[in-house]
Amino acid sequence: MRKKMTIINVCGARPNFMKIAPIMTAMKRSRIIKPYLVHTGQHYDEKMSQSFFDALSIPRPDVNLEVGSGSHAEQTARIMIEFEKVVEKERPDIVLVVGDVNSTMACAIVAKKMQVKVAHVEAGLRSGDRSMPEEINRMVTDSICDYYFITDPAAKKNLVKEGVKKTAIYFTGNVMIDTLKSNLSKADTIDVLKRLGLKKSNYCSMTMHRPSNVDDKKVLTGLVNAFDVIQKKIPMVFPAHPRTVKMFKTFGLMKRIKAMKNFILLEPLDYHTMLKLNKDARFVLTDSGGLQEETTVLGVPCITMRNNTERPITAKIGTNEVVGNSPRRILNAVDRILRGKWKKGKIPKGWDGKAGERIVAVLEKLEGPITKTETRI
Repeated sequence: MRKKMTIINVCGARPNFMKIAPIMTAMKRSRIIKPYLVHTGQHYDEKMSQSFFDALSIPRPDVNLEVGSGSHAEQTARIMIEFEKVVEKERPDIVLVVGDVNSTMACAIVAKKMQVKVAHVEAGLRSGDRSMPEEINRMVTDSICDYYFITDPAAKKNLVKEGVKKTAIYFTGNVMIDTLKSNLSKADTIDVLKRLGLKKSNYCSMTMHRPSNVDDKKVLTGLVNAFDVIQKKIPMVFPAHPRTVKMFKTFGLMKRIKAMKNFILLEPLDYHTMLKLNKDARFVLTDSGGLQEETTVLGVPCITMRNNTERPITAKIGTNEVVGNSPRRILNAVDRILRGKWKKGKIPKGWDGKAGERIVAVLEKLEGPITKTETRI
């Protein structure tokens, strides 16, 4: 009987959890794969981490590296040091990484240096903006991978342009959408709208955490000015990232925020509550990557407060529009939505809730187990 191959699955930050959940679910059903889950602990806040594991029924990690916060260099270094010990002990056939956080890049580097093959889920996404840490993580990870699982055709073009062989690229769809689709019914049971005094399709759901938006006082003040105008037209709900709240306080903007009668500032929410808010919103205002995809599938207008996106398909055929952090452009976009002048959009191919199954089906055919004669450095 064929020995099961061991695949170490890595997650470390909130966006990773939604991506790893359907993969772990499909792997648990596999007769060929023995999944091993590593949580690097990159997100160290309980509301940003463990609540997502519980909500998405992700198995308890086999190991939590507990690296915590720090600069990009500090965090990446700690992840590499601790993850090397795991790879040395478990001797996996493949290390699978998802997304574009520091954990993604750090664990891919460790695996490759230890002669372990690497698979990257959500490979090939490019914003063209190397000032974004995530873009560096994506580029470095893809430069050393063996297997590339992509969400849309543009990713394949990016990878081929960078020298990746077409035979190593697999179009399997979007695992984020697997998680969304499998959790919609549960999200609909959440009474968050009633608790917040909101009505369906009559509020804006918002997220914001990018350094380009929150680390510059002039930029953040301009955005707060725009939010003040918007909340006078339609209620706004903002479950704020701890880092954003910190910058509101640092720049003396918290008093202004609290004075906005229709601006509801909340602590981070669990996955299902946030999904309910986004699903029933009139529109979403964000600088997130994943929300651009989720709103496209939900059919909800999305205004992205960034100058570029690594997910151009959401703007090309979806409900997303990238407007930057100019208050004028943001207010113009909001006005068009409220006047019913927004595009309807359509759902990209392969965003059907079955990406996790397709990824595992590919992995089952790729690798045999390690033989005793093979070595790891």
